[in-house]
Amino acid sequence: MSAEQEREVADASATLERALIEVKKVVVGQDAMVERMIIGLLARGHILLEGVPGVAKTLAVRTLADVVGGSFARLQFTPDLMPGDITGTRVWRASSETFDVELGPVFANLVLADEINRAPAKVQSALLEAMAEKQVSIAGTSHRLPDPFLVLATQNPVESEGVYRLPEAQRDRFLLKVDVPYPSGQEEFTILHRMSVKPPRAEAVLDPAEVIRLQGVADGLFVHHSVASYLVNLTIATRSPERYGLAHLREVIELGVSPRASLGMLAAGRALALLRGRSYVLPADIAEVASDVMSHRMLLSFDAVADGADPRAIVREVVAAVPQPTVASREDPDAGHTAALAAQGQSS
Repeated sequence: MSAEQEREVADASATLERALIEVKKVVVGQDAMVERMIIGLLARGHILLEGVPGVAKTLAVRTLADVVGGSFARLQFTPDLMPGDITGTRVWRASSETFDVELGPVFANLVLADEINRAPAKVQSALLEAMAEKQVSIAGTSHRLPDPFLVLATQNPVESEGVYRLPEAQRDRFLLKVDVPYPSGQEEFTILHRMSVKPPRAEAVLDPAEVIRLQGVADGLFVHHSVASYLVNLTIATRSPERYGLAHLREVIELGVSPRASLGMLAAGRALALLRGRSYVLPADIAEVASDVMSHRMLLSFDAVADGADPRAIVREVVAAVPQPTVASREDPDAGHTAALAAQGQSS
C-alpha cells in the first residue's frame, strides 16, 4: 500500500475516532455496541440490537444519527402496522384523478426499526427488499433509497406476548446481531450523573458524502489470502463440524451459515481494521466479529433449541477449533515475514 493510501487510512481512522467520542458523550458504556454500529455503517451492513428495555439501544441509534448527519427516521413497529406504512403506497388524488406515489419513512439514510419483533412477518418482510437491494418497489416501479442507507433494528428478547419471531431470511439480512447487556454499577452511576438533568447531545462529525468516502477507504484495506481462507474455514466449520474435530455439533447445528456470512465477516473485518487504524486485516479481526456475524445465521436443531443451546457459545467453540494463520502485524519487529506481507499488500 502506498504512502498516500496509508495517510488516507490514518485520516479516516482519526475521523472515526472523533465520531466514536461524540457518541460516547451521550451513551455511557456499551462500547461494543457503539463500535459495532460504526462497523455496520462502514461495511454497509444492517444491525440487529437485542437487549432488555432501558439499556440505551434507541438512544445509541439516535445519537449515531446525530453524529453521522443526513436524514433519520424512526419506525415504531406495532401489531397493526401495514407494509405500506413503511415503504410507501399509491394515493388517489381526486383533484387530478390520478394516483401519486407517497414514499414511506424508510427513505432515509439511517432507519431505526424499533421493536421490530412487535410486527407480524409480512410487515417485517417489507424491509427485505430495502435491506438487500437498497430500493423499494411500489405499484411495479422501483424507487432507489438514499446512499448511505442503514437499518438498525431493536428487539426485546424477554417478552412473549404481542411479539413475533424474526424469520430466518430476515435475520440473514442483518450483517451483525449485537447483544446489549446491562451497564455495570459504575456505568449506571455515571448515567445518573450525566443523563438525569440536561442530557448532553452529540454534534455532527460526518455527513453522507464523508460516510461514502470512509466506506471506500474500508473497501481498499488489504486482506491476505490466508486471512480470507481462515474466514472461509470458519463458515465451513458450521456446515461440516466433524472436519475440525467438532463432530458433536452435527446434532446441534441443523443448517450452517451461508456464504453471506463469509462476505459479512470480510466486510466487518475491514471496517474493524480501519477503526483500529490499520491498512490491513488480521485474523484476530475476523475472530472478533465472527460471533456477531454468524450466531444469528445458524439454524439450530429442534433438540438444541429445546435444550437452550446458545448460538454464541457454539460460534466461540468453532473459532477455538479452527486454527488462525500466523500473519504478523507490521508493528511486530520480531516477525520475519512482515516485510513479505507488506510487499504483497503493495502489489495488490
